[in-house]
Amino acid sequence: MTEMVYGAAPGRVGDPVLPRWWRTIDKWSMSCILMLFGIGLLLGLASSPPLAAKNGLEPFYYVQRQAFFGSVSILVMLVVSMMAPNLVRRLAIIGFFAALLALMLLPVFGTDFGKGAVRWYSLGFASIQPSEFLKPGFVVFAAWMMAAAQETAGPPGRSLSFFMAMIIVAFLAVQPDFGQAALILFAWGVMYFVGGASIVLLISIAALVVVGGITAYNMSEHFARRIDGFLTPDVDPTTQLGYATNAIREGGFLGVGVGEGQVKWSLPDAHTDFIIAVAAEEYGLILVLVIILLYATIVVRGLTRLMRERDPFIRLAGTGLACTFGVQAMINMGVAVRLLPAKGMTLPFVSYGGSSLIAGGLALGMLLAFTRSRPQGEIGDMFQRRDG
Repeated sequence: MTEMVYGAAPGRVGDPVLPRWWRTIDKWSMSCILMLFGIGLLLGLASSPPLAAKNGLEPFYYVQRQAFFGSVSILVMLVVSMMAPNLVRRLAIIGFFAALLALMLLPVFGTDFGKGAVRWYSLGFASIQPSEFLKPGFVVFAAWMMAAAQETAGPPGRSLSFFMAMIIVAFLAVQPDFGQAALILFAWGVMYFVGGASIVLLISIAALVVVGGITAYNMSEHFARRIDGFLTPDVDPTTQLGYATNAIREGGFLGVGVGEGQVKWSLPDAHTDFIIAVAAEEYGLILVLVIILLYATIVVRGLTRLMRERDPFIRLAGTGLACTFGVQAMINMGVAVRLLPAKGMTLPFVSYGGSSLIAGGLALGMLLAFTRSRPQGEIGDMFQRRDG
């Protein structure tokens, strides 16, 4: 218990991999991640049977698939968390360029599954959403570039990473997927801020985002429809937001009871984008607060451990991963309570979705690898290496 509170002791040279991993991993964060997955299965049992019945499938078809993809995700997370940061960086950058290529080819080989946005590759037995895997890869790539820029005679890493972010945002806007584009920009911005941002450039980027939003509103009917729906004072009770808002209101503090919720019969995305509405209706505010606390714990624990980290790359990459994970959860829940426009974004590790679960496991495995306790040396050593 002492290790969970104060942090595990750094591993000793020559230790076997598993004992060293267990001593150095953040057990609080890992426990919260496993609890989120368990809650996701619980909510899947409540929300997915109506959709399975509608599609002529077995009642727990989607729950079984979520359990399978979730198990793969946890395995990926554990394996990645055992890797050294340098190995994580190499593999993540390779994966980033592979995901970027897949994103670029979506207009040619992708499908929209009738949802109006070409975001997936259909494999018959499953589908892949490249943008989910692109996010953690981009965070690591941008952190690598920004850290390299701090070295003497280093490359213009900040400019290169920003240029790459703009390329990704452009391809995401073509789908259209403005939610993932916003996450990419946010990830770059938070890392740039932590790495020592110029306030003038930050203001310029904020202005660029505003101009981009206005342009998207005027040129994209999909984007404009969602913004107009968010700004209207009255919510159509027959829309997804209307059903979700009513479910949250009906749930109250303790909920209507397990299996007694009605929103899952009306919402086609009750098991994905609006899973928090099912939680609020059947289990009430208590479960919603537990879910928020679990996400907050993972983010705060990660950032707290990264504050002691002296390697610029690890500090930047870990911060980007932790903040992106937390902000995605905030966006999903914010949409459900109508604090934000509809984004079509899953709740990490809780919503149904193979790409979302496995990519989430990959991202959290990287975060756990970066936040493992390791010898930091003396603070003066870092300046000596930079001067040398």
